[in-house]
Amino acid sequence: MLEPLDAIITVAMICLGLYFYMDKKYSYWKDRDVPYLKPEFFYGNSRTMTRTEQTGQMFARFYEELKGEDHPFGGAYVFTRPYFHDRGTYYNEKYDPLSAHMFNLSGPKWKNLRHKLSPTFTSGKMKMMFSTIIAAGKQFRDFLDEKVSQESEFELKDLLARYTTDVIGTCAFGLECNSMRDPDAQFRVIGRKIFGNPRGMVKGFLIATMPRFAQFIGVKEILPEVSEFFFKVVRETVDYRVKNNVKRNDFMDLLIQMRNPDETKSDDGLLSFNEIAAQAFVFYLAGFETSSTLLTWTLYELALNQDIQEKGRQHVREVLSKYNREITYESVTAMKYLDQILQESLRKYPPVPIHFREVAKDYQVPETKTVLTAGTRVFIPVLGIHHDPDIFPDPERFDPDRFSPEQEAKRNPYAWTPFGEGPRICIGMRFGMMQARIALGYLLHSFKFSIGEKCQVPLQMDEKSFVLSPKGGLWLKVEKI
Repeated sequence: MLEPLDAIITVAMICLGLYFYMDKKYSYWKDRDVPYLKPEFFYGNSRTMTRTEQTGQMFARFYEELKGEDHPFGGAYVFTRPYFHDRGTYYNEKYDPLSAHMFNLSGPKWKNLRHKLSPTFTSGKMKMMFSTIIAAGKQFRDFLDEKVSQESEFELKDLLARYTTDVIGTCAFGLECNSMRDPDAQFRVIGRKIFGNPRGMVKGFLIATMPRFAQFIGVKEILPEVSEFFFKVVRETVDYRVKNNVKRNDFMDLLIQMRNPDETKSDDGLLSFNEIAAQAFVFYLAGFETSSTLLTWTLYELALNQDIQEKGRQHVREVLSKYNREITYESVTAMKYLDQILQESLRKYPPVPIHFREVAKDYQVPETKTVLTAGTRVFIPVLGIHHDPDIFPDPERFDPDRFSPEQEAKRNPYAWTPFGEGPRICIGMRFGMMQARIALGYLLHSFKFSIGEKCQVPLQMDEKSFVLSPKGGLWLKVEKI
């Protein structure tokens, strides 16, 4: 046993060693002549794990603080790890197989999977799935019609999430979720669990600073009950379709076509069962929450800007008058002003406020001495760029005319990137915009939205959610037209 003095000296030496270790870590950007944000001991520049600030807003603040520097990028620290701002995405194929989906994968495996899945999201495939989305849109409109006759002000964020859940459940799994009329339907309950359970501080620390160690010890991001639910649903869907030779021209069909007869293996472009389940999971994950959040913010802004709401409504009526007053694939595609409304909403409130990338090979940044070495994780502060007044003047103003063809031609094409850009641009972008456009067309044609007594203006961001989501939902007054 150590004597008291020896114990004190040992602790002092450990503390001193830790101090020098941290000091060395936090000199990374200074040693490379890159402007950086002064780090806080242990946390670096991020207190993300304490959830005191919404993640996207935090990095938008970083962007603003570094913007004045005479350098094309800046550095920051998450805990002790240096980043050009943030980390890459974590997955654990062995212990958490649903996390090994296309959004997280990298390298040849991602490239091959992307190539195989891209045909699902062509305009032709969108047209095939259109009638399914229309059915969900009509059901949503009819449900609101009933609800308006009973009450004039209600919460819309959850209703919109139920609509997108029904769309995704049907298009991805061929299942009637019925969450619009049953808020406790399984798919909706699972959705709440996915986005309502932020990771703990210890888990977040391991994933952010030691991802390989986290993989080795089996750290999982997906709740066990969520994994069990999706594996069960995918297994039942695959077995039923294969046994009965069912074809639906949807996402699941394409996955089944790539299914390896030996479901434990993945080779020759074929997918194991775990890989099929992971892709179905991310389609659900990415499809319902981001689209419902987009519609939530859109209705909020239209309630605040009645002139824009009315202009959108007249546009819908004008287009429908040319198509026998029916919402068809052609009529919805012609509703260009609705696209501008949605695009402006995506500018002001990008559901995914940060994009992650990893450098594939050493890259000399033009006009600097800095080399981005292979493996460096880079982040693009989408929310910060979308609110930069040098790019979008008066950024807090909601103005769909920013996305007229004339205005878009004047801007850098990478100024607006809610879906990402380049090879990893969101594969489901067309699908997401289609289901949002259909819902908005039905809603503007049939209802008027205004700020109710329960709606807080301005809406506050939910700091516990990575997706840019309003805290406390969206309470609006809804009137039938």
